[in-house]
Amino acid sequence: TSVLGLVAPGGHLHSITGDSSGNLWISDQHQGLFHLLGGSMVDRIPWAKLGRKDWATALFAGPEPGGLWLGFSQGGVAYFKDGKVRESYAAVDGLGEGIVTRLTLDSEGTLWAATEGGLSRVKNGRVATLSSQNGLPCDTIFWMMTDEAHSFWLYMACGLVHIAGAEMNAWVTDPKRTVQNTVFDSSDGVRSRALTTGYTPLVAKTANGKLWFLPLDGVSVIDPRHLPVNQLPPPVHIERVTADRKTYWQNLSGDASASQPRLPPLVRDLKIDYTALSFVAPEKVRFRYKLEGQDPDWKEVVNEREAQYSNLAPGNYRFRVTACNNNGVWNEAGTFLDFSIAPAYYQTTWFRVSCLAAFLGVLWVLYRVRIREVRRQERKLRDVIETMPTFAWTALPDGSLDFVNRHWQEYTGLSLERTVGSGWQEAAHPEDLARNVEKWGASLATGQPFEDEVRYRRAADGQYRWFLSRGVPLRDHRGRILKWYGISTDIEDRKRAEEDREKLRTDLAHVNRVSILGELAASVSHELKQPIAAAMTDAKTCMRWLKREQPNVEEALQAISRIVKDGTRATEIIARLRSLYKKSPPQRELVEVNEIVREMLVLLRGEANRYSISMRTELTPDLPKITADRVQLQQVFVNLMLNSIEAMKDTAGELTIKTELALGDQLLISVTDTGVGLPNEQTEEIFNAFFTTKPQGSGMGLSISRSIVESHGGRLWAADNSPRGARLCFTLPTQSEIRHSS
Repeated sequence: TSVLGLVAPGGHLHSITGDSSGNLWISDQHQGLFHLLGGSMVDRIPWAKLGRKDWATALFAGPEPGGLWLGFSQGGVAYFKDGKVRESYAAVDGLGEGIVTRLTLDSEGTLWAATEGGLSRVKNGRVATLSSQNGLPCDTIFWMMTDEAHSFWLYMACGLVHIAGAEMNAWVTDPKRTVQNTVFDSSDGVRSRALTTGYTPLVAKTANGKLWFLPLDGVSVIDPRHLPVNQLPPPVHIERVTADRKTYWQNLSGDASASQPRLPPLVRDLKIDYTALSFVAPEKVRFRYKLEGQDPDWKEVVNEREAQYSNLAPGNYRFRVTACNNNGVWNEAGTFLDFSIAPAYYQTTWFRVSCLAAFLGVLWVLYRVRIREVRRQERKLRDVIETMPTFAWTALPDGSLDFVNRHWQEYTGLSLERTVGSGWQEAAHPEDLARNVEKWGASLATGQPFEDEVRYRRAADGQYRWFLSRGVPLRDHRGRILKWYGISTDIEDRKRAEEDREKLRTDLAHVNRVSILGELAASVSHELKQPIAAAMTDAKTCMRWLKREQPNVEEALQAISRIVKDGTRATEIIARLRSLYKKSPPQRELVEVNEIVREMLVLLRGEANRYSISMRTELTPDLPKITADRVQLQQVFVNLMLNSIEAMKDTAGELTIKTELALGDQLLISVTDTGVGLPNEQTEEIFNAFFTTKPQGSGMGLSISRSIVESHGGRLWAADNSPRGARLCFTLPTQSEIRHSS
């Protein structure tokens, strides 16, 4: 009484269970889980401590002392021991959904849980649930138990369900199979009523194995050992076939297998009525039917006596149906009905063959049209290639020619047979052939596009003309070269234009040099006047030494030596002026850049002194020699140095010439001044022809200088000289770089 006083007041009890060790567990909806031992309360555990917002509706003592299985009102089960939840399972793990109404453990330690979603089995952490998808008449289970024959009894919303032990063992082995069961309801003398969710009926099993049920309004008893069994399989009968609401066949004789009704084409809705003769609980008769050729497996229904199909294809069909009585005894033979659906005209074989033939005919016509179009395009493309005013050719992956157009044959006089392979070399100029073959072999080896200039002999007059040959490879999806396609274009006129342009550039350079000499006339005359005046003075001195009564030969010889030195200096100045003045073709030779710089300093010293400009050099010693035209490089230095002097003639300043070895084995030369500098927008414009910032400038100096530097393989550009002035830089390749590039 004292214990009940602690638990019951104000509470709502749901379940109670105990074990052999004297532990008693009571579930209260509001106060939590009570643990009693020896009649005294040990602990009260709130549901929140178990991590739950609901409460336990079913309890069952676990196999270990102090262990407890709990089933909850919102679904899920958990194993509780030593104050902690050790295991838990929910719907996501495969447990039946909804409230858990009953828990029990079998002799093997397997947990069985009755839920709203079916009968769940938990074993070794794996969960399987038996539901209406496996053959149960419904899902909600209020109570369960096993009898002495290990059969399962389930009190469900749709009645009392009996599952034989062998059927349940088979389901445990294969949880996807359908379970055969027997449903007992009021027609069998079992009083039952639809119960609300959460209600647990009162059920008891007596010592003699009988099951006593206490529904809401009476008492029911059933003896599992003496169940009434109907051993008579029900005979199956197909009654009629209806297509699109019209009856096409009706069985009056009872023998369906002897008839083969033929239905009209385009049947949309087909209904087959069947039945089974059973006078014992006919509402519990179950059927299985299958339409061969349409249904992949048997369909099982309860107390339904028609099968419906829609939009069946034309052909022959067999409908089979079997039935079982209320105790699961099946009529395995059943019955069947053979019928056919006639095809529409467009579903017949002859129509399909005709359509296929017509389709093939259309394909053939389209194929012929396409072939004709391809051939027309091929002729058109061939006409284009053959009439091109240039050579068109193709080559195999190994480089041997396999096609040349008509223009090649007419120009060289070589037929296609003489040209294919390497026969084309017969028309190439001997001086160009080795270089051309080497470049062609390099392209074949690397797969890079081919380009080279070569001369070919014209058959009409035997003259050679320049051609630019270009070829590109055709590759497959794996990058493998399938073929080479190329053209050779006549560039004779372009080559002549280049020669004329080079000649014109040389003439302009000479004019520029002559113009420079005009600007330097006063300075050069001053440079020449000094050694000439000195020579005259030394000559007079020499005469005085010789006119003495005792001539001083030694002093006279020294004067003569100075005369020779001054004459040599004047000769060098005249020679440099003459080299700048004379018009001669470019001549490349090994030169030292530092030596040219020193020569230009001597030539322009007078001009710089004229405007109080100091000239300074930063020459890196032991620079490698370069292959260049000395006169052209002198002209570049004169142009750049005169521009710097012009920029400083009003303010004086300093002119610096610097030489060094840059990255890539190139010489870097810079001419720097401290003049007015260059606007940013004119750093490139000053190299354009006829552009000048000087009042009387021709605008050709820097343009010619850039042309000379680029013809030597270098680059010329302008840059600012912080904090004031301008800096003009250019690069020239050394001998090692020239050998590397070649």
